[in-house]
Amino acid sequence: MGKDDLDRKIYVLDTNVLLHEPLAYLSFQEHDVVIPMTVLEELDHIKDRKRDVSRDARVAIRSLDDVLTNATPEQMLEGVDLPKVQRDPNKPASSGKLIIVNDHLYPDSISGLPGNENDHSIINCALQLQKQYADKKVVLVTKDINMRLKAKGVGLKFVEDYRTDQLIDDINLLTSGYNKFEGDFWTTVGECQTEQQGRYSLHKVPTSRMPEVFYNEYLLDDSEHFAARVVGYDDAYVTLKDISVERLLHQQAWGVKPKNVYQGMALDALLDPNIELVVLTGPAGCGKTLLALASALEMIIEKGIYDKVIVTRNTPEIAESIGFLPGTEEEKMAPWLAAITDTLEVLHKHDESPISSRNYIMEKANIQFKSVNFMRGRSIQNAVVILDESQNLTASQLKTIITRCGEGTKLICTGNLAQIDSNYLTPVTSGLTYIVERFKDFEGSATINLNGVVRSRLASFAEENL
Repeated sequence: MGKDDLDRKIYVLDTNVLLHEPLAYLSFQEHDVVIPMTVLEELDHIKDRKRDVSRDARVAIRSLDDVLTNATPEQMLEGVDLPKVQRDPNKPASSGKLIIVNDHLYPDSISGLPGNENDHSIINCALQLQKQYADKKVVLVTKDINMRLKAKGVGLKFVEDYRTDQLIDDINLLTSGYNKFEGDFWTTVGECQTEQQGRYSLHKVPTSRMPEVFYNEYLLDDSEHFAARVVGYDDAYVTLKDISVERLLHQQAWGVKPKNVYQGMALDALLDPNIELVVLTGPAGCGKTLLALASALEMIIEKGIYDKVIVTRNTPEIAESIGFLPGTEEEKMAPWLAAITDTLEVLHKHDESPISSRNYIMEKANIQFKSVNFMRGRSIQNAVVILDESQNLTASQLKTIITRCGEGTKLICTGNLAQIDSNYLTPVTSGLTYIVERFKDFEGSATINLNGVVRSRLASFAEENL
């Protein structure tokens, strides 16, 4: 057995990895990929359900069939070559094998493992392979955090999350959308070229003095007066649009004024039609939904830039129980979108009849509530799409929604990475984290982390101390 054979690992895939990314088995380069029979059975049960995840199950099954279609029974047991991967131009391209293992034939070596029987079978399969191939590294790959804990608890040496779409290792490395300089910005940066463009000044700062910037990143300093936004950069210069903190704090949208500079930066991005994607992250009570909705109403009713608001969100319950609630899709979605109707009432709390105002505005701004499940296949034109609670979505679900946005559409994603409800997502693997990192070099997007709770003294204390 050569060194290359010893270096090859065996990856055992759980069902949720193939549901998360149906072509995941192609991501393991020259290593062998094992799919237990239990996983195929789970995919088979899921493919016929009337749920969004069923499509992913069908895609996974079809793609596996493409690889295995001409294999003989002997080849199936030995393993079928996966497409070759060229890692080193000086060496021949190498490829791992795809092996379907009948895990039902393995003796049960972990009797009494609580919980899901299928999880039990898949962990048992990985354990048996670990014994069988003691000289190789056998790795169980699953998105299920609890399954990873159970697998380690019964003696599996290597257990991993599936992370090809994880762009950062630590959530603290996630960009906040702004950069705060110590001291005075101009003292730090020195001289630059300035030109007037309408009401704004544009500064050209040599790139060598500001090497790490990205589009629509906001710049602040300790003076509490200076604020700018990066509107362009190349090898020679970084172009800054001078905004000033005072101007940020004096904006307003539908009667809402920023309570701090972070909300000011968010409103600046939200009210700019040239920024098609705005991502608002931050703790509960920092004003994400309020700012998103207020700016949407301002741009639709007051400025006439867009025609309608589409509000959508994903919660685990929607997929399960939207069919059992009475009424239209709008009425079925209402319980999950109470955050939006509550916010509308807050915006009109000083009106003579807040409920009537809310209903009037919902009609005038053409506010529509849609389930994420019904977004596929649509093309949304001239609308503001507010995607609430987007931390619970995977990267592929977010891609589905973003690719629906047609001409003249603005997408606002709001989410709190500390409140993930999904069993399979963590702050670093959430789709929200993925798009913040993926889109930061795109000139049509901006990210703001709304630092600080403005909901109430009680909410602020709870966020910091509980």
